[in-house]
Amino acid sequence: MDPETPKPHTSRLTAGAVLLARLKTVGVDYIFANSGTDFPPIIEGLAEAEAKGIDLPQALVMPHENAAMGMAHGYYLATGRSQAVIAHTNVGLANCAIGAINAAVENIPVLLFSGRTPTIEKDRFGARTVPIGWGQEMRDQTALVREASKWDYELRFPEQALEIVDRAHAIANSMPRGPVYLSLPREVLCETTPAEGLEIPPLMQPAIVHPSSAQIEQAAEILAEAENPVIFAQHGAGSAEAFAALTKLADEWGIAICQYWALALAVPTDHPMSASSNPAKLIERADAILVLDALAPWSPDAHRPAPGCRIIQMGQDPLKTRIPVRNFRSDLTVQCDVADGILMLKAAMDRRRDRQDGKRAERWGRVAAENAESRRIVLAAAEAGCGTAMSKEWVSLCLSRAVSGQDATILSELGCPMAPMTLAHHRAWYQEPHAGGLGWSFPAALGMQLADRDRLIVATMGDGSYMFANPVACHQIAEALELPVVLLIVNNGEWGAVRQSVLGVYPTGYAAKTNSMPLTQLSPVPDFVKVAEASRAWACRVLDGEDLQQALQEAFTHVRKNRTLALLDVRVRP
Repeated sequence: MDPETPKPHTSRLTAGAVLLARLKTVGVDYIFANSGTDFPPIIEGLAEAEAKGIDLPQALVMPHENAAMGMAHGYYLATGRSQAVIAHTNVGLANCAIGAINAAVENIPVLLFSGRTPTIEKDRFGARTVPIGWGQEMRDQTALVREASKWDYELRFPEQALEIVDRAHAIANSMPRGPVYLSLPREVLCETTPAEGLEIPPLMQPAIVHPSSAQIEQAAEILAEAENPVIFAQHGAGSAEAFAALTKLADEWGIAICQYWALALAVPTDHPMSASSNPAKLIERADAILVLDALAPWSPDAHRPAPGCRIIQMGQDPLKTRIPVRNFRSDLTVQCDVADGILMLKAAMDRRRDRQDGKRAERWGRVAAENAESRRIVLAAAEAGCGTAMSKEWVSLCLSRAVSGQDATILSELGCPMAPMTLAHHRAWYQEPHAGGLGWSFPAALGMQLADRDRLIVATMGDGSYMFANPVACHQIAEALELPVVLLIVNNGEWGAVRQSVLGVYPTGYAAKTNSMPLTQLSPVPDFVKVAEASRAWACRVLDGEDLQQALQEAFTHVRKNRTLALLDVRVRP
């Protein structure tokens, strides 16, 4: 037989083994799994495929499903490859729901599977064997994640296993990308099916939308003719090449880039065209706005573009079709991967370089001066935040200095704010999903570290977000898989985001005047150092801002030398 020809599997396999093996063929590296009584055919399928020499994704034990979803999310951010999560029946799927919502809002293509309690009580292989087989029965189990799923199905027959994996993967990775869900009844997985065709290429490929040349030319014309163009970017630039192109485009044309509630970095934070995250002044004078993959580029209640301002919305889902109410104007709607759109737009703008040479230079000087002053104020405020009751901004500034010169990635979930940091590359920064499903940063960092074990990954989070992450489960994963992330808990002993929201709506209300705002306090504060030490991690509490820089260096030294997790519990002012 030709060595290039795949070896045929002459035997039959269980549907569970076929499904797992096919995941490897479509490009899944890991299965993040939390098992239950519906898992016998999954576990048997793993053992069967291994015994028969069939290549499989690596199956990893997840002590909690939220960690499984977060790790799949982080792994995709690091690699661009969708991964699989397998949970057990309705209770496991319920624990996946927050992660599914986060993934749906941020277009993360997770392949989500769960078992389904057997429907048969007797006389069929795989039928119910324990009381929870009745207790976990639901009329509509898929309803737990249907609204967060692009597509869902329940496996009906064993011979569907191969093709249904191909379909799930292709739909998840088609634009706009997002999670899909497949329910796996135990009886069906226990049945056998022919094993031929496991190695053949996927039956279908994802649908990728590219921008038309006419749309790109129209967008370039709008920006080139504008007196005060502005770019809003929320999810970064999409690639290193697009990051460089967007940075250069903004510099050559003197266009301010506002990263309002940014989830990823689109331009270096210290670039002359990197504007304040407060978009008010930019919107007031803008006559052309390019919105790059933004769920909400500004707040319509506070910021209102002029009627004559031309607005371009660009992204893989520029109108955010899964959101019922989102009425941001779009005079030109360009659907594409944002990286492709940026690269094409840069080329189109280059062909218009002879436009407004003098005006471009004048605008560059004005925008650069405004941005420099804004950044000076931010950095001065951060410097002033040092002390025994340090500010979040001081913590950000110290972290920025600690990672300077290193190819590091920082995640923030209500942790370190981006504004005081000096960040220079497209993988430097990720913030919590706009869905607000807490407990994301810790497991997402673990997923990123799994994808690149030599990279410095720093996960920052509030104390509430740390508790939401099921930290005992996440610490166990970090120790078991030897994932040396650095955790920085910005600990203010309260739900700070809730408190700020109340102050935003009722700035002079009764709650604002109380010493202890109702329903926001997290006192007494747990001893997070001991939680980390329970899994043999290095941990340190920092109470004084003067000690933070040294503590960060010790944490970084620990993860480099000992390759285990390091945690800093940093106490900050409310």
